[in-house]
Amino acid sequence: MTVNAAMIYTRIRWEEKAILEEAKKKSVAITPVRLTDRFFDLSRPKVEYDAYLQRTISYFAGLYSTAILEAAGATVVNSFEVSAICGNKLLTTLRLLKHGVPTPRTTVAFDVEAALRAVEVLGYPSILKPVYGSWGRLVAILKDPQSAKAIFENRAVMHPLYQIYYVQEYVRRPPRDIRAFVIGEEVPVAIYRVSGSGDWRTNTSLGGRAVPCKVTEELRDLCLRAAEAVGGGILGVDLMEDERRGLVVHEVNHVVEFRNTVPATGVNIPAYIVDYLVEVAKR
Repeated sequence: MTVNAAMIYTRIRWEEKAILEEAKKKSVAITPVRLTDRFFDLSRPKVEYDAYLQRTISYFAGLYSTAILEAAGATVVNSFEVSAICGNKLLTTLRLLKHGVPTPRTTVAFDVEAALRAVEVLGYPSILKPVYGSWGRLVAILKDPQSAKAIFENRAVMHPLYQIYYVQEYVRRPPRDIRAFVIGEEVPVAIYRVSGSGDWRTNTSLGGRAVPCKVTEELRDLCLRAAEAVGGGILGVDLMEDERRGLVVHEVNHVVEFRNTVPATGVNIPAYIVDYLVEVAKR
């Protein structure tokens, strides 16, 4: 069976270019489809490809275009359900807890005073995260009641999405976390993301450094459990090494970046992605 697939994108980054180049090497037809050049007639749905690889940067544009395509009968990687869960930290946490995946203790409040009481339960310091968001943006460390109150009051005058106070315990860990890649039923590679100088956050977009991490049986098992909890596909699982509990999963990403991972590890992630897309298209 010859596969005719598409890659939906808004901007060709290093990752999208690498996927297209790998598809060409494998003689797999993947057509780049720029989402901003298209419109959808909902009353006349049309499916043009065997499978769609969703690589849109904007969470909501990607989510809703996936919903439209799936309503028309298309196969999209990752699916609407997976994207909706992974793009929402609260929904991700609920899924991880439901499936027994170890994750940091988390509180959610919808009012400043309630949020302050929640932090008292977790203890200081704690971590405030936006329910939607990536690259470490608007993530804040709450060091004491005064700083917490100031940060919560600042969020209270922002968009209503930021008035959902999602607060996690501060995990005592080394100055790093782990990003592992799950592609279907495989965990081909993982990296440590080592904090940049002067920043407790580990995001590579904020100066974190990618260092190879061995995929142990424990790491593989936990990542596959986390992936299953959110629905599976092509995912980036973020974990921390808690000094008391061991590995805990704090996020699962559905449009995963790997620009720093490939040169750091030598693992051909784009090849895994192309092979998985072909496998899905043939189902």
